[in-house]
Amino acid sequence: MRAVLPGKPAAKLQAISTALWDSKQIIAYVSGYALIILGGPHDVLQTIYHEEEEELIAVTIDEVSGRIAVCTHKVVHIYKPYGQREDALKWSLQCTVEPDPNLAPLSTLSWGIEEEILVGASSLILYSTNNGTEQIWRKPLANPVKFAQFSYDASLIASTGFRDRLVKLWRRLSFGTSDVRFDYAYLAHPTSVTGIHWRKPLHKEQQIEHVLFTLCADSKLRVWTAMDPHGLQILQLWAEINLVDSIQPRSISLAEQSKKRFAFILDSKDLRLATERAVEHASEEEKEQYAIGHLTDVANMCPEVCVVLDDRGHMSAWGLENVGCKTRKTTDVFNIVHSDGVRLHLGFNNGNSADNVQLYPVCGEGKGSGFSLLVHHFDGRIDWLEGGIDKLFDPSPQKNRLHVESTWTGHSGAIKKVNRTVSGQALVSRTEHGETIVWVQKASASSTTLHRQSIIDISEHIHRTCVLQEGSFVILLHHDKISLWDTRERTAIKVADCPYTVRGKPLCLILLPELETEKSIAHVATVSSEMKGIVWEVIMPSESSSKGQRRQSQAISLKQFCTVDLGSGDDLAFVLPVDPAGSTPVISGFLDTFARDVAISYTRSGVVKSWTAKVDRRRRKIDWLQTSSVETGIQDPSLASGSSIRKAAIVDSEKTTLTIWDTRSQQLEYKEHFEGSGPIQDLDWATTPDSQSILSVGFPHSVIIYCQLRYDYLEAGPSWASIREIRLRDLTPHPIGDSVWLGSGNLVIGAGNQLFIHDKHVTLSESLVPDLRLTAHERKLQDMFTVVSRLNGPLPAYHPQFVSQCLLAGKISQMQAIIIELLQKLKFFTEGDHLDPLLDQPAQFFVEENMEHYIAPVKNRRTSYIDFTEDEKPSAVTEEVAAALNEKLTETKVPLLSSQEQFRLADIIECMGTVEKHRRSIDDNAARFLLFFRQHVILSSSKHLDESSSISWREITWAYHSGSQDILVDLVNRHFNSRMLWKHAKESGMFMWMSDINALKAQFEVIARNEYTKTDEKNPVDCSLYYLALRKKAVLVGLWRMATWSREQGATQRLLANNFQEQRWKVAAQKNAYALMGKRRFEYAASFFLLADSLKDAVSVLANQMGDIQLAIAVARVYEGDNGPVLRSFLVEKVLPLAAEEGNRWQATWAFWMLQQRDRAVRALVSPIHTLLSPPGSPAGNLQAKSFLTDDPALVVLYKLLREKSLQTLKGAAMVPPREEWDFVTHTARLYGRMGCDLLALDLVRNWEFLPPPPTSTSTSTVLPTSPASLDGTSTTTSTTTAKVTSPVRTRPPPSALNGNFDIKDIDPRKMLRRRSSLVVADLPSPIRAGFASAEQKEAVVEEERQQKQVKQAAAPPPTPKTFQEPDANSLLDSFGF
Repeated sequence: MRAVLPGKPAAKLQAISTALWDSKQIIAYVSGYALIILGGPHDVLQTIYHEEEEELIAVTIDEVSGRIAVCTHKVVHIYKPYGQREDALKWSLQCTVEPDPNLAPLSTLSWGIEEEILVGASSLILYSTNNGTEQIWRKPLANPVKFAQFSYDASLIASTGFRDRLVKLWRRLSFGTSDVRFDYAYLAHPTSVTGIHWRKPLHKEQQIEHVLFTLCADSKLRVWTAMDPHGLQILQLWAEINLVDSIQPRSISLAEQSKKRFAFILDSKDLRLATERAVEHASEEEKEQYAIGHLTDVANMCPEVCVVLDDRGHMSAWGLENVGCKTRKTTDVFNIVHSDGVRLHLGFNNGNSADNVQLYPVCGEGKGSGFSLLVHHFDGRIDWLEGGIDKLFDPSPQKNRLHVESTWTGHSGAIKKVNRTVSGQALVSRTEHGETIVWVQKASASSTTLHRQSIIDISEHIHRTCVLQEGSFVILLHHDKISLWDTRERTAIKVADCPYTVRGKPLCLILLPELETEKSIAHVATVSSEMKGIVWEVIMPSESSSKGQRRQSQAISLKQFCTVDLGSGDDLAFVLPVDPAGSTPVISGFLDTFARDVAISYTRSGVVKSWTAKVDRRRRKIDWLQTSSVETGIQDPSLASGSSIRKAAIVDSEKTTLTIWDTRSQQLEYKEHFEGSGPIQDLDWATTPDSQSILSVGFPHSVIIYCQLRYDYLEAGPSWASIREIRLRDLTPHPIGDSVWLGSGNLVIGAGNQLFIHDKHVTLSESLVPDLRLTAHERKLQDMFTVVSRLNGPLPAYHPQFVSQCLLAGKISQMQAIIIELLQKLKFFTEGDHLDPLLDQPAQFFVEENMEHYIAPVKNRRTSYIDFTEDEKPSAVTEEVAAALNEKLTETKVPLLSSQEQFRLADIIECMGTVEKHRRSIDDNAARFLLFFRQHVILSSSKHLDESSSISWREITWAYHSGSQDILVDLVNRHFNSRMLWKHAKESGMFMWMSDINALKAQFEVIARNEYTKTDEKNPVDCSLYYLALRKKAVLVGLWRMATWSREQGATQRLLANNFQEQRWKVAAQKNAYALMGKRRFEYAASFFLLADSLKDAVSVLANQMGDIQLAIAVARVYEGDNGPVLRSFLVEKVLPLAAEEGNRWQATWAFWMLQQRDRAVRALVSPIHTLLSPPGSPAGNLQAKSFLTDDPALVVLYKLLREKSLQTLKGAAMVPPREEWDFVTHTARLYGRMGCDLLALDLVRNWEFLPPPPTSTSTSTVLPTSPASLDGTSTTTSTTTAKVTSPVRTRPPPSALNGNFDIKDIDPRKMLRRRSSLVVADLPSPIRAGFASAEQKEAVVEEERQQKQVKQAAAPPPTPKTFQEPDANSLLDSFGF
């Protein structure tokens, strides 16, 4: 925490008390109904709020016991300290004193000896608080008391009334509680007494003469002491000092000199302490100067010092020596110094009570200069001035003898709302009772604090506020009018107001962005609960005009600009302005979705909309645009907040669950449920200079700060993390009212009367943010903006996430070169060396498709089977290279990688070495599967995950589209030591991605054997499901014959001996299945359903009761094949709706491909899944389907691969609307950017090939009707001819083609794909047989066969020419895809 504004001090004569107790400097003051206790300029020890919420009047600290007494007009509260030994000093309520309610209001307090407290009102009352509270003396007064103070030994009391010129001295005649008696005498003054002060001894046990200092309205200080102990008077006048005559600067004429005087007494005790500290901190050179010697000479005389100041920086200090001696010498009162440059900003010539000032010297024994001065301004602030006593009393000219270390101010009531300007340089805070203060940010070299600029004195109810021109003007929205206030002076002035009427209740006050940067004109709008609004135009002086010209230079006006109608307000919950997130209120000339938001609205049904606006001053209207709409599914949200960069935070109706949304992509980024912290009551956004988001979540007594993280789709990591928690319960018991971010990154929290300014430096731990590798020193002093930038910035080329995404994108050669280059760099790397994030590679290395000229050629390229030596640079990441690099990673701290990320990189490199070993025999999709399957196995073993956890549908889909499945099966089997059980098969997803049904059944039989032999007893129950799915009941009967140890052998053998083709035995098997379900033996029950030939029931039990969809699909595939009705029904009714509900595009595309709906399999990667179901479903309402994890940048890689695979997939890609494909690609690019893979985003948008709209056929009569397979699984016959793609011919499509409503025969794939390497498999249904076709259709078939023959002839190698022939230029361009 950098600074604290503890609260506005009360404008009372005894609002502050200081004491040096237990070697600790304690300062206490009252603010409203709060008691603030401090230990230094920035050290708030405790804040105590009183339940009665009555204004506190006076406070006093007992230097002996440390007790603090505070009073209202009626009640006295006494607090005692505790926890000082544990270094956790606090005060708790000891007792409460309630004097006679008939007394005049209480006004003063003073501690005596033995825990006695003197209370002053219309009577003087003395209480003993040693054992409870007991009144031991009371004396009615003619005039209510103004001051009443005990002397240091409590034997004398000095009191005076309001506007009283007599000081009454009470002399104690007896001590104790049984019989307390006082006599009294008067000290006469010519005018009203304005202040009294008793001299303090050097130490508590010292016995000295009583000395009383009194200040009078005649600007004279009088010193009273007992010069004649046998006289009638208790104290006699010893000396007086004329304060006006004490300061007579020669440089100013007598007529121009100020008559205002301020004075304080510095006791000899405090002078000695301050002098000792000054000498202790002085250098040898300073000790030889005159200032230290002069100060030492003065302190050796042990004088009391009277310091006199005026309001123009002049000071005069007078020493009073030998005070109390019977005979006074003329030299006993001597001048110490006359000086200038003591700028304390005393008095502002206001001529009212706010001009009053009280001064309190503080000379503690703690840290600091040894001398401090508290200046209590009655306008509501306390300045802590710091400086050496040697500089203060230095006779030589000095500037800034005292500097302001801290200013204590704030509110006198509980803060309700805090609003900031767009830049965050100024803010306005207001309380529940309408006290409104404008603050401006004031930064110094060491701290950032808030300076009170203006106070708005208003009694009307304030509905909303808006700050303009960095705090120079404030707009207040009331129920029936709006007002403009000039806040450039200490007291704000209302300069304009305007009445208004609007349908509904005004909900917000929004500052609209301007087209120009002119800050003299602003437009603010309010929107009501019925989505109706009013816009006002505000004309102000420019910021460059001086205060003196504020009303002459330019008129200030506030007038209605226009009205707005944003539609229906049905179901509307609230409209509120977005947090500006550091952006300027300026908009470009275009109103589109790229403009920054100005407001968000949310409904009771959970629909969040964001809005932007543009001011049209020429037509006097406001153009509004809805930029996004998100259906969150959160009913009755209690709180919402949005930022101008399309982030929104929503809190549910119970105020316990936080969700963070990206409104641009309509995705859920984070969700967290809080318990034990209280309700969520505040949300505030901030943004780093590079547009990274920070969110503060406020609870009643704490604030948690979140920052966004990079997306991580491989490990499904969170996209937000808490980096700091601020707890205020130790500083104040009052709940937090509101919080707001400053533009500098400081968080301002308003709680009770106080404003806490927390800096942007955070202390991080590896457990809190493991993605940062920091030294212990860096961890303590991390800047929040730097932390967020490191957590979200671009990743280095060797970061595990960047490497993984490049491998998925097919950039295997680039990554191998990067890994090899990293090995070369680490060979000679030492900690502290610079390591280029891109390893000295240009950006084109990752973007261009042809990398031949970037990767240095290697002579005699070595294969992965030749040993790797360190003498030469390897050409591929073999297992030997991986081992060598991993050894370096275990020894070296790589820059920009955390320890956890280095382990992940080592795992990926090890997997790359394994894949490279089989690189010659597997395709790219098999390499992708094998790479991430190995990663999954390593992560599972390191994180001790459940063995039943399977790889994701992403890896299953890669393997499913691989042509090297037989090798993958062998590698997976070898990984599990050829003892594969079902849990291993499920972990690898094998039975989802194997496409050869015969190999599938053979592998399933291997699983059956291994399940049977996995235990020593060899229980046939374990393998029953598998053998019955394989329809090998005879094998199962043989296994039961050998299970003589089982009690179920006899009954099972007799049952299996029957013919289950008969209906009666099918019913018997079903009854056994239901009985087993009652015993929760679900897998065995599914076996009996198979025995009854009820595959549908078996699949239902496996999927619903066991929750194993993979096992259900595997059993269905083995039992009836891939075209069976049960499997297809299960995919349609279970798998696809589940994929739509979870938003799992990988699972959906796999299911559509299994259903032979390849066009929909391609569309499922881009379009919403629910729109592809039959019949189309509705969008999923659960939050999981809206999560950012449902997206994956690798989807665009699969989409690019599949759309060029066959005519069906090409049709599916052509049916995707162009706008939808555009959004898909740009959204994927944003995902890459959010992941830190900016180079991959650049590669995507640079090299992506959009399909041109499908061309129309020249003759519709030659089009053959097609019957694409429907979703219910109608089988069709396909052909497998291939066609080489040539250059596209761009023709204008019909409007129906843009919506996907066209016949696939209209498409010539050679005219849709430009890549020369694209091969398209003709997998559409075969044409209608010739016997049933019309003549035109027959001609079309003959024409198609002729074209296919020409394609084959073109693909055949030409005969060897006898003479050289120049190739046609068009054919060359055509071959290379131009």
